Amino acid sequence: MPGGQSKPLLRALGGEKPERPPWWLMRQAGRYLPEYHALRAQAPSFVDFCLNPLLATEATLQPVRRFGMDAAIVFADILLVPRALGQRVTFGEDGPLLEAIEESGGVAGLHQRDLSGLAPVYETVRRSRTELSPEIALIGFAGSPWTVATYMVEGGASRDFLRVKAWAYRDPSGFTALIELIADATVLYLSGQIVAGADVVQLFDSWAGILSESGFERWVIAPTRRITAALKQAFPTVPVIGFPRGAGLFYERYAAESGVDVVGIDSAVPLSFARERLQGCVAVQGNLDPVALLVGGAALQQEVQQIRAALADGPFIFNLGHGVLPQTPPEHVAQLAKLLAEPVAPA
Repeated sequence: MPGGQSKPLLRALGGEKPERPPWWLMRQAGRYLPEYHALRAQAPSFVDFCLNPLLATEATLQPVRRFGMDAAIVFADILLVPRALGQRVTFGEDGPLLEAIEESGGVAGLHQRDLSGLAPVYETVRRSRTELSPEIALIGFAGSPWTVATYMVEGGASRDFLRVKAWAYRDPSGFTALIELIADATVLYLSGQIVAGADVVQLFDSWAGILSESGFERWVIAPTRRITAALKQAFPTVPVIGFPRGAGLFYERYAAESGVDVVGIDSAVPLSFARERLQGCVAVQGNLDPVALLVGGAALQQEVQQIRAALADGPFIFNLGHGVLPQTPPEHVAQLAKLLAEPVAPA
């Protein structure tokens, strides 16, 4: 990390031990904020919202303006990459809807063009970086290839992931072609965000936890390593955060083998495991239960104190173990901000 860094989040990743942990929240820009709803009403669709730099920049800035996080994360969606590859993507009341690709010839119907459809996201990054104060880090992001592939093959969210897992088992060579196509597009996408001003990038692998050990190695670790290697070659000082949600015991291999600088951990990961098995290898990000934030009060205070006491002696970014729940009162996020500003209590 370059010397003289003014951003607390980057200083913490560079080895400094701050008096309080740097923090931000996954899904910190979203439906729990009334100002977000007012902004969302100005766009005819969610895709239009994501691809309108003026609106997306404002959504990026809203939570930092209100709560004083140490990082903003660009407002976008992981399914903008499949859309840029030529897949039809819409969002309905029940979530994303995609024209599911088939095993036979599905990849051939996609095309890694110049990904020009993602240019508005880069403009959002540029605008956000200009608007943010110098001490606030800006995080770019993308979905990891495995998670993006699940949506592309299933046609949306899934409970059993039958189609995508069956393809991966039945035709691993054909499925590899899809994973590598997504990985290469992701490198271009994240590179564009970094050039536009992102200080850090995060890979969201929301469905990493549904795979067997061999599947996790092939469809999570290997493509993540492909992406991080390419990014490190082009941008050696830009940290990469990986979030393989639900990875369980595989977190340790992910930390050691994927090439990421920071591992985001979900709320089920024991703090002792994170401290003893992960922090010696990478920085750790997490892992407050979003329901504790929803409840607030004494329960939130207790959980925050436990996480800080367990992880404060190593490289650490405070975050949730998943995203902010839409029902979360904004006052509870304000309580969290106040708790994180206090000195850490001894373990």
